[in-house]
Amino acid sequence: MSLLPRTFRSLRSFNFRLWTAGALVSNIGTWMQRVAQDWLVLTQLTHRDASALGIVTGLQFAPQLLFLPWTGSAADRLNQRRLLMLTQAAMGVLALLLGALTIAGAIRLWHVYLFAFLSGSAAALDAPVRQTFVAEMVGDHDLPGAIALNSTSFNAAQMIGPALAGLLIARAGIGWAFLLNGLSFAAVVLSMVFFRLAELRTSARAHRAGSGFLDGLRYVWIRPDLRAILVMLFLIGVFALNFPIFIAAMAANVFHSGAQAFGFLSSIMAVGSVSGALFIAARRQPGLRSLALAAGVLGLAWTLAALAPGYWWFAAALALAGAAALALTNGTNSIMQLSTEPTMRGRVMALRVGVALGGMTVGAPILGWIAHQFGPRWSLALGACASFSAALVAVYILARRASAAAGAGDF
Repeated sequence: MSLLPRTFRSLRSFNFRLWTAGALVSNIGTWMQRVAQDWLVLTQLTHRDASALGIVTGLQFAPQLLFLPWTGSAADRLNQRRLLMLTQAAMGVLALLLGALTIAGAIRLWHVYLFAFLSGSAAALDAPVRQTFVAEMVGDHDLPGAIALNSTSFNAAQMIGPALAGLLIARAGIGWAFLLNGLSFAAVVLSMVFFRLAELRTSARAHRAGSGFLDGLRYVWIRPDLRAILVMLFLIGVFALNFPIFIAAMAANVFHSGAQAFGFLSSIMAVGSVSGALFIAARRQPGLRSLALAAGVLGLAWTLAALAPGYWWFAAALALAGAAALALTNGTNSIMQLSTEPTMRGRVMALRVGVALGGMTVGAPILGWIAHQFGPRWSLALGACASFSAALVAVYILARRASAAAGAGDF
């Protein structure tokens, strides 16, 4: 089978095509808001304080851990389409309110903290549902390609959104980026309104019976492969996935860039991310070897970024980091969904999202403090160490498998 059909086969689904188009519009708005929010905190609400940016990031991802016992069960038991429409609409309204406060000149740092937590709460419910809903649209056979194309859309938007945000901030003001993001959520909601409901594969979802979150924990605990992946995701999430802190701190405090140059760095990283997503889409199914390779390359990328002598060297390292990070995160997504019973998928994916993004909650204030006290390059060095450690976890599990296979062959 050629590369093109395997990569894009999931687009045969009308619902998935509609979803992808709506998600692209919304993702562009999301990236605009991310850049605008970081720039607002660094340049208007503080004196380039990376610690405050770390707090915002931590509050945004804290709900992934706080609400973990309920988000996975909701993904398994509730109507996923309706739940997604609700969460997307809620995030849109919050973005509009944040934009209105900013344009009115009434925005304060505590407002950003509050909106980060509220938006993160909606996203905590949204994330596991959105990931398992992909299987409902395309089925398990086309799931790896669909996951990769979802990420391709998200990171293609990253090539556009930050650049647009930089231009908009420079010419109209930060608040307009928030308003446009709020309006962009309508694209996803409207796409789901026009779904062909008869084509959704509802059999992939769990029944309403079951004991909930503890079942998900027990299920993962007896699976060494899933445990290893969660450990890798925690290491990466805590210290290596806090891209906004890395990019914003380096742009503002090392290279002394303006808003447009700052936005361009996020767009450059997205070029690498799209490459990583398409690499995963081209593979039939990733394994621990590919995860170990991706984590090692991510460690190398952050090492190069920490040592980068200038803006363009840093941008090149970001492109490599984007490719490795997407290959790693998409790989874990595919492995965990395809190797998990359909009735457990929502809870397992909630654990995956909670560990990765919850790790960012733990790591963001630490990395922000390190960047503020010792310089952004030291926070990047910590990200490199965490990435190499995650690679070693995968290598360890692979070595144990090889040893067990060799032992079995002796009998």
